[in-house]
Amino acid sequence: MRPRPPRERPTRPDREMSRVSESTIRRLSHYYRVLEEVESEGKRLISSHRLAEREGITSAQVRKDLSVFGSFGRRGLGYNVAHLREQIRTILGMDHRWRVVLVGSGNIGSALLSYRGFEQQGFDLVAAFDRDTTRVGQRFGRLVVRDIADLPAAARAEPFDMGVIATPLAAAQEVADLLVAAGVRGILNFAPRKLRVPDHVALRTVDMAVEFESLSFELSRDRGKRRRSRT
Repeated sequence: MRPRPPRERPTRPDREMSRVSESTIRRLSHYYRVLEEVESEGKRLISSHRLAEREGITSAQVRKDLSVFGSFGRRGLGYNVAHLREQIRTILGMDHRWRVVLVGSGNIGSALLSYRGFEQQGFDLVAAFDRDTTRVGQRFGRLVVRDIADLPAAARAEPFDMGVIATPLAAAQEVADLLVAAGVRGILNFAPRKLRVPDHVALRTVDMAVEFESLSFELSRDRGKRRRSRT
């Protein structure tokens, strides 16, 4: 017999949702990937323990994260995989498609434009712009890189939801200002600098140097532990 989805409590009010931590949202994304994998294996139920095990955290943390948004499981039975995946998909805003514009078609930008996985998750790269005239006109699948001077008019014709900044550091703030003026509500920034945006615009920065430094800290700490253990 196919397990029925559990009865849910209503989701939390907007004022509570606004206090959800970024780390909780990141874990939800990880849970979503695990649920996709488990569903592809033909599994219909999953326990908080199994979700936690796959993510290297405690089952209490899984239950705490999910409880922020409602009640999705039954004690002793676990979670209906397909149902929980769809609920998390909705929570993450992946239940409809987002129009994404990219500025900067250098090494990082080219890699992002060549990747097709974003569309599967509801993120459509619909336009790309660059200031470098040697890159304007380059084709990536169905997209042609356009001059950045055309961005405001393009946004007026078909508004963008999100913007990606893959420019050199010196141009990043100017591009952020341009995207904000164009009406984007979220920016993913790959330039290694802190950008200033209005409070109503969500901003995420991916700084690979910071990630490497975090790794070097972990490796140095482990090396220090090994040295102390030999003394």
